[in-house]
Amino acid sequence: MLARFRRAGPRGRLVLMELGRSTEVEDRPTPARGRPRAGFRTDLITVLLGTWFSFGLFLDAWAHSNVPELESFFTPWHAVFYSGFAATGAWILWVLWRNHQQGLRGLDAVPIGYGPAVVALPVFAAAGAGDYLWHTFIGIEQGIDILFSPTHLALITSMIMILTTPLRTAWADRDVVSPTFRQFLPAALALSFTASLVLLFAGYADATVFTGEDIVRAFTFDKGKGSRNAVELAAAIMFTNLIMVVPLLAIVRRFRPPFGTATLLAVVVMLLSTAVANYTNLSTAIGFVVAGVLVDVLLLKLRPSEDRVREYRVFAAAASFVTWAAYFAAAIIDQGTTPGVTEMWTGAPVMAALHGLLVAVVLVPTARR
Repeated sequence: MLARFRRAGPRGRLVLMELGRSTEVEDRPTPARGRPRAGFRTDLITVLLGTWFSFGLFLDAWAHSNVPELESFFTPWHAVFYSGFAATGAWILWVLWRNHQQGLRGLDAVPIGYGPAVVALPVFAAAGAGDYLWHTFIGIEQGIDILFSPTHLALITSMIMILTTPLRTAWADRDVVSPTFRQFLPAALALSFTASLVLLFAGYADATVFTGEDIVRAFTFDKGKGSRNAVELAAAIMFTNLIMVVPLLAIVRRFRPPFGTATLLAVVVMLLSTAVANYTNLSTAIGFVVAGVLVDVLLLKLRPSEDRVREYRVFAAAASFVTWAAYFAAAIIDQGTTPGVTEMWTGAPVMAALHGLLVAVVLVPTARR
């Protein structure tokens, strides 16, 4: 098969050129050419280690929600969380050291996209120490106060800066527009875990943790009196919709994401959600994963982008609609009955679609010239 090799890129990458397509097979920095670009393997290891301490946070969130006797900072869940951070931090520092050993100095040793993560590492460490002191002198949070603890907010912010590193790497590479699923996997995982962490710290408005029974009961009420549960679910649907659709609207401005990106987003988000809900919301999880597959089909068929504004807006509305249509369908199948107030469960997907459309108009007011 026709193939040839050439050197290219700021790090003197060895690239295999085959039938007009390039595949990176080696990634070595050259001191004279400035900051390096991390290769696929480097980004994949970064995001997998980030996944380790993300799961540690999921376990800790489950413990805070389901272990009322939790009274100590030193728990198995914190051990998973902080050991994952230590492994991620050690890996990023090793990447810097490797580049330093190959002749790069100062900021030139920091791969493109890794700068915010390098800044976030000491911030996370300081926040972890602060969290220990907070729990020691103030106590262990058990309810909504978990989401407003200053040390927890510092941890989650620095954690997101670390986790989004592979996404920044991909974003900065202008040669990547229509990646394969394998090529986009580090960035897609980074995007998915980031969305799940944002939703975790918006747990007071998270529609994913509702069970089928919760959904049907919340939208079954006396129309003359209204229902606080209905208000809470309606608000949660609109907020959660933004968390699910905005990441996709953002990446289609830069990439043509491969099939499976939206499904991966739904799977990762529901891994967190089911842990927090103690696995009582499995029907809801199934609904979201089915919706993820449908949204992937929409991405494939519509090919939304900044250049295709009409398709971009149709996608935003349609993706929002099918997500919440699947959400209610899963609840109805699970419970064998529809919510009592028809206007609520039929109108909520429409309202979500309108919100998605509005966000699309704000993000891309006109076609890119």
